[in-house]
Amino acid sequence: MQDIAAGGALMESGQTGRPVDPREPGEPYGRERGTGRRALLGAAVLGAGGAVPGLSGTARAAEAEGAGTAGPHGGGLKGLPVPTIIGHRGASGYRPEHTFGSYELALDLGADIVEAGDLVPTKDGQLVCRHEPEIGGTTDVANHPEFAGRRTTKTLDGVSTTGWFTEDFTLAELKTLRAVERIPANRPHNTLYDGRFEIPTFEEVLKWQDEQTRRRGKQVWIYPELKHPTYFRKLGLGIEERLARVLRRHGKHRRTSPVLLQSFEPTSIRRMSGLVDNTLAVLLSDAGSRPWDFVATGDPRTVADLITPEGLKEIAGYAQGIGPTLDLIIPKDSAGRLTRPTTLVADAHRAGLILHPYTMRNENPFLPAEFRRGTDPDGYGDAFGAFAAYFATGIDGVFTDNADTGVLAREDFRKNR
Repeated sequence: MQDIAAGGALMESGQTGRPVDPREPGEPYGRERGTGRRALLGAAVLGAGGAVPGLSGTARAAEAEGAGTAGPHGGGLKGLPVPTIIGHRGASGYRPEHTFGSYELALDLGADIVEAGDLVPTKDGQLVCRHEPEIGGTTDVANHPEFAGRRTTKTLDGVSTTGWFTEDFTLAELKTLRAVERIPANRPHNTLYDGRFEIPTFEEVLKWQDEQTRRRGKQVWIYPELKHPTYFRKLGLGIEERLARVLRRHGKHRRTSPVLLQSFEPTSIRRMSGLVDNTLAVLLSDAGSRPWDFVATGDPRTVADLITPEGLKEIAGYAQGIGPTLDLIIPKDSAGRLTRPTTLVADAHRAGLILHPYTMRNENPFLPAEFRRGTDPDGYGDAFGAFAAYFATGIDGVFTDNADTGVLAREDFRKNR
């Protein structure tokens, strides 16, 4: 599979047959207005930072208002700026993703929350932070002759996928590998850091979170994602229970805990709602797609069904937010230019849900056509203009690979509104 950049330039080559990641439209696996009203939602829904079993999402929002202290420095998410800037896999525009180098830089650049952890299990049941279970494109595993025999082909969410998979390695073996840049065609400068960082475990991330909170004098928030829960459950490596145990062990499973949880599989988020009280969000790909757990269970619904008022009301029964692709906020025409915003922001807010869409990036190929400047796959376009267009819809926050750009864009937005 090949991704085509603006003007027809090649962005990146991927392995034929790899499934398309819903977080990265077009990318192969293995390498994604009312100010007062938004502020109220931030305080009432996100501010308390978690679910209360037995309450609907809307009821939880009302219950949460006035709460929201978390950690030794208090304040909760309601004390964070809105729109909230979420460092997507850290500062992945500048460092190989899901490394402590990327996570820490995201905080240095002003991210309000760090997406520290796309969680996948190892052979011995430890949760580690990788974009996908297939690690051929995000580590130097191909350079380790001792692991050459581990290369295999598996069916991942219905698609034949060839590479190396975390569930075939023990944690000790994975710790001998080092991270590399996933999309070097778009981020050649990031390859400078190839081989520098090891693969973090989620347990290490939670300890890092505490250390950074102490060092920086304010609560650090993280936003891990449960990857392919149905796939791993069939392998006997259910993620939800493992994640809940780790969170409980660190006392970060509560309504006010500084940990938000997300997944593309609604049934996984529903399962988590019965295990922990953290804030939960359902990730949503393009309207015509079906979550893999729906495919596996024969549920005929698509994302288009989930973003109707009725679908959003159902999500609000077990989650407090959604993470839609930006195209569900403002669709693009056939030329890749933005059209009119949908009603999703207003509809979700009416259901008591917050919206944290994904993913803003500075490079031309990832921007709407009117904001591209040139055709270089690693060249920057008018990212500030794109941020402004999305902020104007009333979203509560956004995932971005470039937290510093997002912070400056937010300052511009506040000055100009």
